[in-house]
Parts: sequence; structure tokens; C-alpha cells
Amino acid sequence: MYMRGSRHPIAPKLPQMRTHDLGLIPYRQAWQLQEELHAQTVEGGDEHLLLLEHPTVITLGRRTADSQKNLLTPAHLLAQMNIDVVESDRGGDITLHAPGQLVAYPIVRLNDHRCSVGAYVRKLEDVVIVTLADYGIRAFKDESAIGVWVEKGSKLGVQTPAKICALGVRIKRGTSLHGIALNLATDLALFNLINPCGLSRPVASMRDLLGDAAPSMQGLKQTFTRAFLEAFA
Repeated sequence: MYMRGSRHPIAPKLPQMRTHDLGLIPYRQAWQLQEELHAQTVEGGDEHLLLLEHPTVITLGRRTADSQKNLLTPAHLLAQMNIDVVESDRGGDITLHAPGQLVAYPIVRLNDHRCSVGAYVRKLEDVVIVTLADYGIRAFKDESAIGVWVEKGSKLGVQTPAKICALGVRIKRGTSLHGIALNLATDLALFNLINPCGLSRPVASMRDLLGDAAPSMQGLKQTFTRAFLEAFA
């Protein structure tokens, strides 16, 4: 491509990573937005990182029958609590989203980042671990279960590792959907409604570990975004 009167070619605009802070947004609305952005990214458009919180909602993974087994609360009680149950197309088992939880949905082309599906999942886990380390929280992976975990024996008084971040993705046409859910100040009692990820293990939040030293949601978004962009630059 040349500009008139110029002997030098104009470099085409390269796709960029665009970050969107969506605030508190219903699950289905965020899912629809993901699909719209995903279609653009597949065609060579910009990549995206969506940062948000969801009103309280329970989501099931693609293997719905397996996820249903880990739904511990009858439908009529969930309806009384105004908690929706959504059958998602992501990987993983049952999980819960609620205010106080940072949800991040990256929409990236795996080939552009030289990632297999497994490498992409591990890289997301690494981004969360780096984010938590910025606040003095030592987190780690568990080879037997996807997600990010924290040490036992914290203020939670648990006897096994506690899950602080759930992860469930879908790769369609080489491009990612869905992502991670990191508990900042989530009401952990809500997780009693389900058996999270079918693992029968406790959950944790940054507020439980740090107390008043826990960051604000806006501060956490900024820290996570920095770690994500460094990993996926």
C-alpha cells in the first residue's frame, strides 16, 4: 500500500490487544459480547481482554450431565435466591460467579502466541499466580486439577489446598473464549450451593488471606492486566 506522492509503502495496521472494563454485567450478555468479538478476532481483527464481574450465577461446563451432579441446591431454592443456572459451552465443571470476583475473558488467537490449548491454559494459570504474588500471596498449580490454589493452614483453617481461581475455556477456530474467575472479596458461603468443579475442596479469596490489605477491584484489574499483557505481548 502506498500513499499518493510517497515512494514508501504504508505498513498495514497490525492487530492489537484491546482491554475492556465491563463492570458488573449479566453472564449471558457477556457471553454474547464474547461471541461477537470472537468472530471479529477470527477474521484477523484485534484481540481482546474483557474484565468484569457477574451477578450471582451458577454455570455448567460442556459436560452438563456431569456438572449437574455437583449442583447441590434444588432449582426452586435457587429461584427464590434469584440465582440463575446457565449451561455454558466452556470446558470444566460447575462453578459460581458472584460480585467481588474478578472474571477475565481473553479472546486471543492461540497460533499468534505459539500456544497449544494446554500451553494456553498453563499460561493463564501463570498470569494469575504472578498477579497474586504482587500482593504477597503464594499461589500454585495442582497437576491433578486445573485452576490456581493457595497454601493450606491460612486464616481459612483448611487442611487441604484451597482454590482461589477457577479456569474454564473454549477454543473455537483457534481462538479462545471464556477464561478465569479469581476470588477477591466473593461471598464464599455461596459456594456451598455447589461442589465447585466437582473436587470437594474448599475455596479461598484474597480478602480471606489479606484482610483489609486486599486490593480494590479496580486495583486488581490493573495488576492482572499488566501481568496478562506481559505474558501475551
